[in-house]
Amino acid sequence: MSTVESRPLIGEGISRVDGPRKVTGAAPYPMDFSVPGQAYGTLVQSTIAAGRIVRMHTDEAAHSPGVVTVLTHENALEVGMGPASVLGASPPAPLRNDRIVHHGQHIAFVVAETPEQATAAARLVRADYEAAEPLLDLQDPRAEHLHDPWGMDHSRGDAAAALEGAEVTLRNTYLTADNTNNPLGLFATLAVWDGDTLTVHDTSQWPSMVRTTLAMAFGIPESSVRVLVPYVGGGFGAGLRAWPHVILTAMAARMTKRPVKLVLTRPQMFTSIGHRPSGVQWLSVGIRRDGELVALDHRSLSSLSMEDNDFEPFSSGTAFAYQCPNVITRDEQAKLNIAVPTSMRAPAEAQGNFALESALDELSYTLGIDPVELRVRNHTDVDPRNGLPWSGKAILECYEIGARRFGWSDRNPEPRSMRDGNWLVGYGMASAMFPYFAQPCMAEATVNRDGSAFVRSAATDIGTGTYTVMAQLSAEELGLPLEKVRFDLGDSDMPNSMMAGGSGLTGALGNAVHDACRRLVRSFVELVRNDADSPLMGISPHEVECSGGRVHLMGCPDRGESYVDILARHGMPQLSATGSSTPPDATEIGMSLAGAYGAKFVEVRVDPDLGLVRVARVVSAIDGGRILNEKTARSQIIGGTVGGIGMALLEDTVTDPRTGRIANGTFADYLVAVNADVPELDVVFVGEPDRGTPTGTKGVGEVGLVGIAPAITNAVYHATGRRIRSLPITLDTLL
Repeated sequence: MSTVESRPLIGEGISRVDGPRKVTGAAPYPMDFSVPGQAYGTLVQSTIAAGRIVRMHTDEAAHSPGVVTVLTHENALEVGMGPASVLGASPPAPLRNDRIVHHGQHIAFVVAETPEQATAAARLVRADYEAAEPLLDLQDPRAEHLHDPWGMDHSRGDAAAALEGAEVTLRNTYLTADNTNNPLGLFATLAVWDGDTLTVHDTSQWPSMVRTTLAMAFGIPESSVRVLVPYVGGGFGAGLRAWPHVILTAMAARMTKRPVKLVLTRPQMFTSIGHRPSGVQWLSVGIRRDGELVALDHRSLSSLSMEDNDFEPFSSGTAFAYQCPNVITRDEQAKLNIAVPTSMRAPAEAQGNFALESALDELSYTLGIDPVELRVRNHTDVDPRNGLPWSGKAILECYEIGARRFGWSDRNPEPRSMRDGNWLVGYGMASAMFPYFAQPCMAEATVNRDGSAFVRSAATDIGTGTYTVMAQLSAEELGLPLEKVRFDLGDSDMPNSMMAGGSGLTGALGNAVHDACRRLVRSFVELVRNDADSPLMGISPHEVECSGGRVHLMGCPDRGESYVDILARHGMPQLSATGSSTPPDATEIGMSLAGAYGAKFVEVRVDPDLGLVRVARVVSAIDGGRILNEKTARSQIIGGTVGGIGMALLEDTVTDPRTGRIANGTFADYLVAVNADVPELDVVFVGEPDRGTPTGTKGVGEVGLVGIAPAITNAVYHATGRRIRSLPITLDTLL
């Protein structure tokens, strides 16, 4: 069978196969599903951030029109904890006891005949509290600290001694705000029990994990749970965990013996499905006057809820971003009375990259070295943690091509030297990287007697284009036209898949699809290997390739036959094969697995009188390995860029320092980048297929966001001479 390397790159900018369904309104999102006889749920949430419930007042709500039941900790089913996963333990089970650990915690669940009746009754539920003083300040000395719970701290050389002897040192503190994921689609759950069998429509980026969580919560086999997620209205990481409201909805359905549907409100989205944790970082850099790094000491403290272990090691990327002999990274978390944090697009790296790339830019001005050149001088082709070569790293090409497309050479390096009328003009850049991540994944491929193919896996498509790129990859491997291939996902009954997160799904699922299709072709060859009526008799699976719906001898299209003929002659309606992928071991392949890399170039305009910052244009040069679909990949980089603009200039989830209440939990008050904030965006892909995996792909979902915030603040410095070390940029920092 032909190898990946002998095939042309897929790469074509094919439009999304699910596009027509989405633009015509035919794509069913979780909130769109309904079943006969369903009731509706509404959450009641705590109005204090710490303490305990003394008494619940539910009688008035229970006797309101249409109310079916009101669940509290006093009458709720006791459920088990969900599983630990690669993201840590499951969030705490709902309605377990009278303890309050954050403002907005679920304290009751009202079920009624209509959503309006449920909402009206929920307003009648009251609680008497015994309030305690909440811990809300990240640097409150009373907060319990967790140190490196996942063992990701790194140390090599002697950073303290190297800093002491460095020719130039820089020591700074960097602050990043709490951001909220805020997908456009409100999260929704519909739970239906049939005896001990549970079917759930849920907003999730990981149906297989939701299935496992619900099975453990209710003490039933996983085979008795089915989770359906054909479409997701955005997630950005918020759908990577099975949240308490999902279990609550299933609990209510079981207790009432009817289907129950819950749709979160926008304010509830701020307290129910996670957020990017706030953080403070301390970074010390030692460098020679010729620009060679000699020491990096990067430490962080980030926020964590009282009853969770989500972990984001802000400093971890610094350990291998550049060649440096003396490095130490340390990450801690402070337990606070806040809602559970979670992954948000480019978790950890978005924050850590802001500190590191801001510091390098500041040093470039101190040393009089061009910011791009400073990064080039500290480039490494090997992983400095273990000395292994990277499986693919084209960041030098990113610098070169990105700078040329941007016009970096036109930059006057002197701060405040460039103007356009009253606007100060600034150019800034930053490196970007998101580390390799993958989990085991499975897929099944089937060719039918009519010559069509059906490939499936229990993955989700959160808008990244999974439906499309997996159909393309399947068609390529099976030698079929795209219109003859259907790829399906979003059903936990399908072969197990990893989450749509961590920029890992395209690679892991793509490798599983690759394996399934190869196995399927092999099965066809084995089927006819001893068939005297087949032109393929006696041919090994390694000697064939596929094109035009046919399996044929490699290089000899005339010696072969179609899938249709093979199935018809053997009286078979279809033939299937299952494939799988597991992350390769770096020591076995002799390479460190490289994630995606990039270089970001930004032009800003700053009004010195009003303190306004406007991003004028962005160039992103990206090494994403083998690009399966340039159109959807470019869309991912554009989306990430917009998220980075929001992180730099707009997004800040503000918590009242006295009560713990989120003060801006609506789209009227929480600012996200809109069309008017999005400038001219240019994306270019560089590099070669990654050598570490069969398909050669790297995920690009996160790398589009990484580097945008520091590139913007670096450009603001070039425009104004003011160095910004806290996000988001606010008017007072520029005036």
